[in-house]
Amino acid sequence: MTAILIFFFVHWFMSLFFHTFFLHRYGSHQMYTATKGWERVFYFSTWFFQGTSYLVPRAYAVMHRMHHEYSDTEHDPHSPHFFKDVWHMMVQTRAMYNDFVTRKNTPDPKFTEDPLPEWDAMDKFGDHFVTRIAWAAIYISFYVVFAPSWIWFLLLPIHFLMGPIQGAVVNWCGHKYGYSNFDNHDQSKNSTPWGLLLMGELFQNNHHKFKDSPNFAKKWYEFDPTYPVMKLFNFIGIIKLKTAKVKTVKMRAAA
Repeated sequence: MTAILIFFFVHWFMSLFFHTFFLHRYGSHQMYTATKGWERVFYFSTWFFQGTSYLVPRAYAVMHRMHHEYSDTEHDPHSPHFFKDVWHMMVQTRAMYNDFVTRKNTPDPKFTEDPLPEWDAMDKFGDHFVTRIAWAAIYISFYVVFAPSWIWFLLLPIHFLMGPIQGAVVNWCGHKYGYSNFDNHDQSKNSTPWGLLLMGELFQNNHHKFKDSPNFAKKWYEFDPTYPVMKLFNFIGIIKLKTAKVKTVKMRAAA
């Protein structure tokens, strides 16, 4: 049982970390710069920890930029206020995402003006169905070896769909439940302390107000666990934060 719990939580939080740190804060918002070498390390790590649910950074970033531009309107790719349940929102989001992955749908140029992380070889490999099946086989094998009873196998669907599940929780709960610090003319909300379980991603109201700020927490009682990691990486030279000081000034002026 201990091995299964460790495996589950390592998968959950490491997948989530690279989701928020690389896909969201770098791919979508370019909150920091990194050398091409470190970008490839983060890119590979995102694939490694997301596994079966690997999200192509380019497609993810385009959709997230659309989400900010059209937040909680009929053009928002995944506003919970235009779907009857979270499942239908996930299905619609996946369909649009797939069109961006295959380039069947060409995004408005304003969503590609800022740099987008791209590594075609990694995307073709990571997004291939054989690779996804191989990851699924690894997860199942681990459970076969270490699960003390069949009931633990019910966690496997979460492993298989880890990235989309985390995204759906953020987009559904982050725009329906919680409190607001700012009037953003949308339905974005903050959730604390539950935001800790999503590595700061559930501070949606704060993030929609200051979309380029690397720290999603804005009040003294809020804590974004990803931000201290980013500060550490910045301190030791792995990344260079672009907007931390600028946003601090803006937030003080807005307070």
